[in-house]
Amino acid sequence: MGPLPQAFDGIRILDFSQVVSGPYAAQLLGNQGAGVVKVEPARGDQLRKIFKTGSQPADADSAAYELVNRGKRSVAIDLKNPAGRDEILQVAACCDVLL
Repeated sequence: MGPLPQAFDGIRILDFSQVVSGPYAAQLLGNQGAGVVKVEPARGDQLRKIFKTGSQPADADSAAYELVNRGKRSVAIDLKNPAGRDEILQVAACCDVLL
């Protein structure tokens, strides 16, 4: 007997949210089976660098970022660039939810 189906199996979410609330909402949907693709600017989500402890390496992501973004795929796209906009439109065409 295989794993039980989850509520959002097969649903694809394109997540533009940053910091805590939106990423956490997307993570909850992902926990229920949705596939989540997080879109970030080239500099990354602000939460990657805030709330870091002194013991973490300089290039490591904060524990808070890891907590609300686990299980997601992530892509950095420059939406100010026409090529970046075209790329994200192609990705969005395959998604069910825009967050």
